[in-house]
Amino acid sequence: MKIGELAQATGTLVETVRFYEREGLLPAAARTESNYRVYGEDHAERLRFIRHCRALDMTLEEVRVLLRFKDAPSDNCSGVNELLDQHIGHVAQRIRELRALEKQLNTLREQCVDANTAGGCRILKKLSDPGAPAVAGGGHRHLSGTH
Repeated sequence: MKIGELAQATGTLVETVRFYEREGLLPAAARTESNYRVYGEDHAERLRFIRHCRALDMTLEEVRVLLRFKDAPSDNCSGVNELLDQHIGHVAQRIRELRALEKQLNTLREQCVDANTAGGCRILKKLSDPGAPAVAGGGHRHLSGTH
């Protein structure tokens, strides 16, 4: 199948397929005489695996490690358990950070119970306060997969 067909079959953007190839997570596809990439079912299966890992908020490096285990089926899988335990710890930490962020946002929201003019808005004033904390939870961005 061509790259567009692989993308459609796996619910992946074409550019994401190319990205995973550049990152070495997806093996390079064979090329036709006219230089089109040709993918097989093994590519689709591997891409589904990668996407499932990413949906679980795993980093590219965590996915690489899991793929190495997947590519060596006779190896002991204790490293998979260790990786997942570490990932669970990252998720638990992120949940704590998000709860702290929620608390900060609720405190901020309590600054303004009635609608006011923007010039008199206590939320905007609080956000402009140089003494206010810049970011809750140690500076994580508002994106998944940032641990």
